Amino acid sequence: MQISDLPYPDPGVPDARSGPRFLVWLGRGQLGGQARSLCWGLVHFCGIAGLPYAVGMGVDAVVRRDGTGLLLVGALLVLIGIAISVGDAMLHRTAVTNWITAAARVQQLLARKTAELGSALTRRVAAGEVVAVSTGDVEKIGWFVEAVSRFLAAAFSVVAICVGLLFYAPSIGVVVAIGVPVLALSVLPLLPRATQRADIQREKAGRATELASDTVAGLRVLRGIGGEELFLGRYREASQEVRKAAVRSARMWALISAIQVLLPGALLITVVWYGSVLVLDGRLAVGELVAAFSAVATMLYPLRHFEEIAMAYSFSRPSAQRAARVLSLTRTDAPEPAAPDAGIPQAPAPGGDLYDPATGLLAPAGRFTAVVCGDPDLAGRLAERLGGHPADDGPAADRVSVLLGGVALDEVALDTARTLVLVQDKDPVLLSGTLRELFAVPASGAVEAGEALAAAQCGDVLDALLQSAPDGVDDPMDARITERGRSLSGGQRQRLALARSLATDPEVLVLDEPTSAVDSHTEARIADGITALRAGRTTVVLASSPLLLDRADRVVLIHEGAVAATGTHRELLHGEPLYRAVVTRETEEEQRVARIELTRLEEAQLKKALTEIEESA
Repeated sequence: MQISDLPYPDPGVPDARSGPRFLVWLGRGQLGGQARSLCWGLVHFCGIAGLPYAVGMGVDAVVRRDGTGLLLVGALLVLIGIAISVGDAMLHRTAVTNWITAAARVQQLLARKTAELGSALTRRVAAGEVVAVSTGDVEKIGWFVEAVSRFLAAAFSVVAICVGLLFYAPSIGVVVAIGVPVLALSVLPLLPRATQRADIQREKAGRATELASDTVAGLRVLRGIGGEELFLGRYREASQEVRKAAVRSARMWALISAIQVLLPGALLITVVWYGSVLVLDGRLAVGELVAAFSAVATMLYPLRHFEEIAMAYSFSRPSAQRAARVLSLTRTDAPEPAAPDAGIPQAPAPGGDLYDPATGLLAPAGRFTAVVCGDPDLAGRLAERLGGHPADDGPAADRVSVLLGGVALDEVALDTARTLVLVQDKDPVLLSGTLRELFAVPASGAVEAGEALAAAQCGDVLDALLQSAPDGVDDPMDARITERGRSLSGGQRQRLALARSLATDPEVLVLDEPTSAVDSHTEARIADGITALRAGRTTVVLASSPLLLDRADRVVLIHEGAVAATGTHRELLHGEPLYRAVVTRETEEEQRVARIELTRLEEAQLKKALTEIEESA
C-alpha cells in the first residue's frame, strides 16, 4: 500500500483483544511495506557497518605504502557512501509510508466504528478518550509500526559489525562482541518503570483532554451560571498534573539516554586502551585498531534505534490499548453462536410494523405514531432501541431488540438497517460546510431538499444564511454553515436537522422532540409539514407537544416502561388523567380542582336543563 492509494478499500477486521495483539495485527497487515523498509535499512546500515573495515584497510595500505590497495579502498568507500545515502533516503521514504498507512488504517477503523455505533459510542467511551485515540494515539501507533523495520536493520548491522570484527581482528573483536550485548541489554531493567510512567502520563493526558472537550462543549452554559473560571481552574490543575507526569517520564527516558551514551563511551575507551596495549605488544596491527575504534564509534548510531524501539513501544502500547478498547465495542452484546447454516437474517419486507417488545409499543406501517413518555431518559433510550441500538448495559428491557416486520433490527446488516430506520435525537449535529453538502446524505431520492426545507419551515433560516454569505453567493444552498451551526439559533439548527432527516425519506423515521426549540406557531406548521410529507410512510415522534400529538394518527402513552394507553390525542386527553398530566403538565392538585370544577359545571348545566323542562311543561 502506497500513500497515493489511500484510503484502504477495506481496512480489515482488527484483533482488538489487547493493545499488543492490535499492534501485531497492524504489522501483519503491512508485511510488504515492512519488507521494503527492512531491505533499504539493510543497505543503509550495512554500508555503515562496512565503513570501519574500509578505513582499517586504508590505514594498512598507507602503512604498507600500497598505492593500488589505497585506490581500491577509495573505490570501496565511494560505493559504501552511495549505499549509505541511497539506503538512508529510501529507508526514510518507506518508513514514513509505513507510518502514514498504519495511521490511516487506524483512523479508518475508528471512523467505521464511530459510524457503526453512532451516538452510542460516547455513552460507552468518554468523548475525551475518543479524541485522544483519533489524534495523538494514532500517531504513536504509526510510530511503532514504522520503527520496527529500522530497528531490525540496525540490529542486523550491529551483529554484522561484531561478527566481522571477530574475523578481522579476533583479539580485539572479542571485547567488542562481549561489550555490545551488554550495551543493548543495559536499559532493560529500566524499561518497565519507564513504561509505567508513560502510561500514567497518557492516562492523565486523556483525562485532561476529556475535561477540555467537556468544558468547550458547555462553555455557553458555564458562562451563564458563572462557572467558567471554576472549570478553567480544574483544567489548569489537570494540565499541571500532565506536566508533572511528563517530566517524571522524561527523567526516566533521559536516564536511559544517558546510559546509552555513557556505556558506549566506556566501551570505546576500553577498546582504545586495550587495543593500544596489543599494538605495542605487536599482536594487533594499527589498521586493525583503527577498524575496531571506528566500529565501536559507528555502532553508536544503530544502537540509538534500540532506545527508539523501546520508547516507541512504551508510548504506543497504551495508545494501542485505548484504540483496541474502542474498536472492540459492538452494536449489541455478542449474540449466541448461530448454526452453520443459519446465515445472516434477511432484511424485513417493506411495509412491516415496528414493534418494541420491551414496552409493547407498536407503530403500524404507513402511520404517524406519537409516543408520550413522562421520563425523558426513557424516551431517549427508546429512540436508540427503535434505531437498532439496544443498550449493552442497564436494565434488561433496554437490551431487547426491536422488530421491524418481525425481524430483529440489530441482527440485520448495519447498512441495511440504516436504510430502513433513521433516528434523529434531541441534539442533532450540523457539520460545517455548505447547505448543499449538509443534504448530500444517502436518500431515497423521492424527497427533494426544497420540499424538506419547506416542510420544516426553514424559510427564515435560508434568508439568514444568504445574508451572512459572502458576496457572489446567490443560492442559499451554497451558503456555508459554521461548525455545529454555531451562527444559527437553537430552533434554526433543529429545523435544518429535521429537514435533513425528512430529505433522506427512510422507511421508518424516528424523531425525538423535533420541535422543542421552536415557537408554537412554527411548531403547528411543522406538524402539518411532517404529516403531509410523510404520508404513507411510518413515522414515530417522541414528544409531549399537543400540536404534534393532535396530528398523529395514533398516540401511545408509555408509563413506567410499558404501554399504558393508546388512542388519539383527544381521546386520551379526555379519558386518561395520566396522559393529561404529562401533556398539559398539570399537578395532581390542579387535576383535582379541574375535576371539581367540571363536576360543578355539569351539575349546573343539568339543573338548568331540568328547570327549562319544568318551565316548558
